[in-house]
Amino acid sequence: MFRPLVTVLTVFSLGSPAGVPAQEPAASPRLSTVLSDRDRDGYAEARTPRPFSFPADHGPHPEYRNEWWYVTGNLDDADGRRFGFELTLFRFALAPEPAEEDAGKAAAGSAWRTRQVHLAHFAVTDVAAGRFRFAERHARGALGLAGATAEPFRVWVGDWWLREFPSSGEDAGNAWLLHAGTEELGATLTLVPEKPPVLNGENGLSQKSADPGNASYYYSISRIATRGTLRIDDAVYDVSGLSWLDREWGSSALADDQAGWDWFALQLSDGSDLMFYRLRRDDGSTDPMSAGTWIPARGDAVPLARGDVSLEPREHWESPRGGRYPVAWALSVPRLELELLIEPVLRDQELDVSVRYWEGAVDVSGRRSGSPVDGRGYVELTGYAE
Repeated sequence: MFRPLVTVLTVFSLGSPAGVPAQEPAASPRLSTVLSDRDRDGYAEARTPRPFSFPADHGPHPEYRNEWWYVTGNLDDADGRRFGFELTLFRFALAPEPAEEDAGKAAAGSAWRTRQVHLAHFAVTDVAAGRFRFAERHARGALGLAGATAEPFRVWVGDWWLREFPSSGEDAGNAWLLHAGTEELGATLTLVPEKPPVLNGENGLSQKSADPGNASYYYSISRIATRGTLRIDDAVYDVSGLSWLDREWGSSALADDQAGWDWFALQLSDGSDLMFYRLRRDDGSTDPMSAGTWIPARGDAVPLARGDVSLEPREHWESPRGGRYPVAWALSVPRLELELLIEPVLRDQELDVSVRYWEGAVDVSGRRSGSPVDGRGYVELTGYAE
């Protein structure tokens, strides 16, 4: 699903790009402002379905205003100690890319000048310790401080990165490497997809409101075998499990009357996966553009509309920073004979970063077609604490 992006304060604290005047810092805006349809002149827009090409589309799309690479996962060590992790890498344009005839003039300026800001969020849930930790990093897209390339695939913010596996070895050509870390925690993981990319929405065009421009190009890799190490303080854990990748790019997303979203990425024991996002209006109602995708163990993915999925909050958590999040849910999809209970492994999995939001590991239990099913996943909740 689309992610909370860099705030106005963070963007302009990095300085102005060539041709863009400096602006006074502002308070953190609501998400519908950050991802609104304002100021999209000069950018490409997600308006109609397009052909996707892999691995090329894993790389950047700088003609659009924003994009992100988002990985979440549930991992265990050999003793069964449970962890969740998240690494999200964002690109956010301060101004459209210059026309070809102006590119040379822009390049002739200071090497520090850039039209791109990059941001990253990293978080680890240590279930046994009952602790959730997070960090944020940002850098301008200049002097190699941050950036993204398609061939070879690599996206980075400082020494946090997601990149193509080296050209030799057992996972060559079909794997990525992920690395992020601070003094307190770190992750170095190998990611090997078990399923191909799935296009969400209408052949990859994910409409977020009635305005044709409020959309993104959106695909997921819903089941990725993951192994490597997690570091927490002085302890290092050899871990393995499953991850999920979400990729989106576009130049706007939300309408003015949309407050946020509830996003679910669930991996079930029968080999199937479910993604659904509930868009919320200011009055708390569900927006008609809410949608998702059912990804069976084998066979073609099934698009889901708002009316296909029922969601009911079962438990809330009050943040000490302010805000009340629905952290446990009952979810049902009658057409799939699916009924699930979604529960957080920890109630407090809130990131207090540029835009505050809840993003955490969950357990899943329930029934499908009359048979028991369980699983794990991740849930993201935004717009509850701004």
